[in-house]
Amino acid sequence: MTAPLLAIEGLRAGYGETEVLRGIDLTANAGEIVTVLGSNGVGKSTLNRTLSGVLRAQAGTIRFDGASIERESCAAIVARGLIHVPEGRRVFPNLTVRENLDLGSYGRARERRSQNRERVFGIFPRLRERFSQYAGTLSGGEQQMLAIGRGLMAEPKLLILDEPSLGLSPLLVEELFALIGRIHADGVAVMLVEQNVVQSLELADRAYILAEGHFVMSGRAAEIAADPELKRTYLGL
Repeated sequence: MTAPLLAIEGLRAGYGETEVLRGIDLTANAGEIVTVLGSNGVGKSTLNRTLSGVLRAQAGTIRFDGASIERESCAAIVARGLIHVPEGRRVFPNLTVRENLDLGSYGRARERRSQNRERVFGIFPRLRERFSQYAGTLSGGEQQMLAIGRGLMAEPKLLILDEPSLGLSPLLVEELFALIGRIHADGVAVMLVEQNVVQSLELADRAYILAEGHFVMSGRAAEIAADPELKRTYLGL
């Protein structure tokens, strides 16, 4: 049996004396979309920050592509191919679209920058149209595309998307989720961390429901989507 691309066991993390993640287990396999769902304040961003090395795990293990990474630096984790696109887009407003994209390959896949830029433009044609435009002048949806495109420049083995639909109009959310599907179809494993329950469950293979620092449910996304009690109890739907 093939080992998971990402395997988390007993992960605990937080800030100072405040424990946010209280012993969680999660796996993500190559070639699948896993979604982590939960409302604000339950620990989703803490999970992402811990996986990407911004926050140090207090206990537990994180294995990525066969290696333990819970003590590695952010740069080392990126070099392994675990790429985190953080919440809030965070593009560089005074740099052009091209310059923002090229920064994505600074620590990984620099030698294939031109090819990867073309790959990004194939997924996000609008970015090609805005090639020389400053990122700060883009619409919110275009900035989100740029943030994801910048992550793709590093040739991720696993792409963590933190609340990519946040602040977008319903029409743009539909477009964005379709584009995430294209990224997945191109062979990239995706961990989608979202509050958008319905569309995330439609897109994902498997799902984890996070509440108060631990997973209260996990399983096939289609099964979770069909469980009205789960939606009522844990997701407020």
